[in-house]
Amino acid sequence: MSMRFTTKTRRGMVVLTTAVALAVGLVGCGGGGGDDEKPKASASASKNDGSNPSAQEGQAEQPLAELRGSDGLSLEITSAERDSGGFVTVSGVMKNDGDERVTVPAAVRGNEMEIRRHGMSLGGATLVDSKSKKRFYVLRDTDGRPLTTTGITSLKAGETLAVFMQFPAPPTGASEVTFQLPTFASGTIQISG
Repeated sequence: MSMRFTTKTRRGMVVLTTAVALAVGLVGCGGGGGDDEKPKASASASKNDGSNPSAQEGQAEQPLAELRGSDGLSLEITSAERDSGGFVTVSGVMKNDGDERVTVPAAVRGNEMEIRRHGMSLGGATLVDSKSKKRFYVLRDTDGRPLTTTGITSLKAGETLAVFMQFPAPPTGASEVTFQLPTFASGTIQISG
């Protein structure tokens, strides 16, 4: 009988402790303000007409380049940043501007067998430095996988997809390069950093 009483008591204490902890947590998350305070503006509220997204919303003020592809696809290059490790990361947004689902052309992955065997990617992208007359291809990891967005198959009408590609950095004096991706128009971009 005493064993049964002890077990019930322990169970009750665990339930009581859990209930108190939850209550304290809810009170702590409640904001602590009274009803007479004015509500604070929400993070999604905008003080302008909404036509100029803020930098916090992940939009650059002006893209480095806008490239048109086949079947209504477009690629907006938003950044090209050089890092101290000797790499350049190009980031952007691929978008289907058409009215129907579009299959991303297989040509964007390039024609190198090592990249092709790892599936769909943007492995065919290159940077061209016309001053040094060199072309820089997308980097690969030790298994031969391209260091770029992978698994892209199709985009629905109006759908966007954030993409990136990493390249070896051109010489430090080269800040302007031509970005190329098969089936898309070429565009000149500025490397920062």
